[in-house]
Amino acid sequence: MQNWLTMTAADLGRGIEAGEISPVALTRCYLDAIDAHPQKDRIYTQVTHDRALAEAEAAQQRANLGLRRSLLDGVPVSWKDLFDSAGTATESGSDLLKGRVPEQDAAVLRNAALMGTVCLGKTHMSELAFSGLGFNPVKETPPCVNDQKAAPGGSSSGAAASVAFGLAAGGIGSDTGGSVRIPSAWNDLVGLKTTSGRITLEGVVPLCLKFDTVGPLARSVEDAGLLLGVLEGTAGPDLRNPGSLKSRRFADLQNVAQNDLDPQVAAAHRETLQRLQDAGAEIVPLEVPALEEAMGLSPVLYTTEAYGLWKDVIEAAPQLMYTEILERFRSGAQFSGSDYVAAWAKLEQCRMAWDQAAAGFDAVLSPVSPILPPNLERLQSDHDYYVQSNLLALRNTRIGNLMGLCGLSLPTGTPSCGLQVLGQPDCEEALLRTGAAIEAALA
Repeated sequence: MQNWLTMTAADLGRGIEAGEISPVALTRCYLDAIDAHPQKDRIYTQVTHDRALAEAEAAQQRANLGLRRSLLDGVPVSWKDLFDSAGTATESGSDLLKGRVPEQDAAVLRNAALMGTVCLGKTHMSELAFSGLGFNPVKETPPCVNDQKAAPGGSSSGAAASVAFGLAAGGIGSDTGGSVRIPSAWNDLVGLKTTSGRITLEGVVPLCLKFDTVGPLARSVEDAGLLLGVLEGTAGPDLRNPGSLKSRRFADLQNVAQNDLDPQVAAAHRETLQRLQDAGAEIVPLEVPALEEAMGLSPVLYTTEAYGLWKDVIEAAPQLMYTEILERFRSGAQFSGSDYVAAWAKLEQCRMAWDQAAAGFDAVLSPVSPILPPNLERLQSDHDYYVQSNLLALRNTRIGNLMGLCGLSLPTGTPSCGLQVLGQPDCEEALLRTGAAIEAALA
């Protein structure tokens, strides 16, 4: 049964389908592993034992009757602490929302429950999702699977840890500037950033509504596709035959994405591209000059909306917040409404330039993060190091959010060095098939 904790969600679902795995036994296995784990409280905010077992028993009954609702019917999944869950505290990693207990589930959690997945509980995250580091001194900072002294990546830090440490078969997170892909990369997982607007945000605590997206953190591209399906109430894309890389043409993004790379990240990226070329892919260097302007718009676009949404709550009790997060929110006050409108107009022009430059490629590639997970002790004591680390961690992933794309983070085989694969807007199915082909080539 212990190997259940490391199996893909898809393989667990196939085991249930074949009658080889009991959803109840599987859920008990995961709950026991969570309860026994020495860092449980750093990963989960709440473990919903009763709900999980009730959902597992219902999944078992459906399996016995041959009425399973999806391949993941009966598979245990964790949820980031910004998805509303009925009767369970949902605090978005912040004491500003301490004691907040929703009356109903978020729409995506309802969808996933209807498709049969088992809710194990809620996972820790960066405060109000406004950091790519996963460091949260107000609540808890989850561990990084590759370095206990380093940040886990955020803001979906607990979601990543729950999967990486074998305490969930998949995790559901959110990505506003990289919050699914960074923790996935730093914990050697697959992370899917969906296109803004594709998945409903009903019942999701917001950060920046124009950039907020919902997405899974998983052990395989197939799992990510299946989890995308259950979030939408569908079977998900068929990834069984993704094809080879011989007909694939990829852009290797040069400007912005490859500035100031950590030497280990740069070496891992070069090696990964070589392996893709050896598998038959064509790799073409690409520069998109409009990216520099788009990146310069980030402070206006992100902080203005974030502070606009949270100003009243924050200023009612600012002492409850971690200073670095508080300052980042308050920086949005320096911009006017006209600044915000003008920035969005400029961003739309940048997006058109990107679309023209990226046309004709199956995907655009880059390192997920230009840096390795930063040291936790130094993050707490060195303001400049914190700010620089946070900005660098989010830089490459933010390209996908600013350009309105869908994106994947894939493990490369080098610890904490993920490959970012950016696809066209609303083309998650094509991106996942491309990702599955890359995953096979890198295996």
